[in-house]
Amino acid sequence: MGQRLPPVKWKELVKKLQQFGFSGPFIGGRHPYMVKGNLVLTIPNPHKGDIGIVLLLKILKQARINKDEWLNQ
Repeated sequence: MGQRLPPVKWKELVKKLQQFGFSGPFIGGRHPYMVKGNLVLTIPNPHKGDIGIVLLLKILKQARINKDEWLNQ
């Protein structure tokens, strides 16, 4: 079986998305967003707790990043 995806802190999420070529985060609407080409990715608002696995998987799917790419970055 592959590695398990751990929860991440908001700053870690942003940093890793930037490593995958996303710029931002930018403020707009209710949530910040990041951009890569014509792909606009809405991310959660910064908060104290970690971003859970279920939400992280949804974000990665929208960002077109597979779990193994994320873990190996």
